[in-house]
Amino acid sequence: MQIIWLGHSGFRIEIENAVLLIDPWLNGNPSFPDARRAEALSGVTHIFLTHAHGDHASEAVKLAQETGAAVAAIHELATWLTAQGVENVTGFGKGGTLDAGGARITMVNATHSASIDFADGTLIPGGSAAGFMIAGEGQVIYVSGDTDIMADMDWMADYHKPSIGILSCGGHYTMDMARAAYAARRYFNFKTVIPCHYKTFPILAQDANALKAGLPPGVRLVEPEVLEPIRF
Repeated sequence: MQIIWLGHSGFRIEIENAVLLIDPWLNGNPSFPDARRAEALSGVTHIFLTHAHGDHASEAVKLAQETGAAVAAIHELATWLTAQGVENVTGFGKGGTLDAGGARITMVNATHSASIDFADGTLIPGGSAAGFMIAGEGQVIYVSGDTDIMADMDWMADYHKPSIGILSCGGHYTMDMARAAYAARRYFNFKTVIPCHYKTFPILAQDANALKAGLPPGVRLVEPEVLEPIRF
């Protein structure tokens, strides 16, 4: 299994018999090198979207058409994507689980806004924000999506027991590094933590020092580099 950062909150996860793109935002992403687009999209089987904001879902239609990958998102966003001509879309809700090439992806709660803000200049309701628990190859990956600390993290950690946490923690729009460290200490028993939703813009955190300082002893922090695999 390997996890590859695509910059901002985008990830390519190769797990079981699937190649997943999570919140892929390539075109216009200051962290992503355009010349390596084909590499990022090679062999993609599924696209999963945590919510409808432009820095997470604005390329979903184009990428679905470009790759032929199946797309999954919360019902309202999935319905909008279908109306845009995306053929293989599955809408599901929090607590729902989909199979993706043997990997099991469960939608869980996140606390954040969600709107289609990348269509014609008007805000279109896009359901609500979510995270994912991705189970496969003996691991469970928690993809937090854009969120602050939630009491829900308590039962989510106890029920799903994720060993890897991909945490949005750049601050301003999501929890910051110190808050993410607090969540990891209080609720989770991660072996590895990967920060995201940072470095992209000046308003966001530019390093993960505060996260690293606040994690429990023995938890590995991996600050990802774009398109460099993190192997498990």
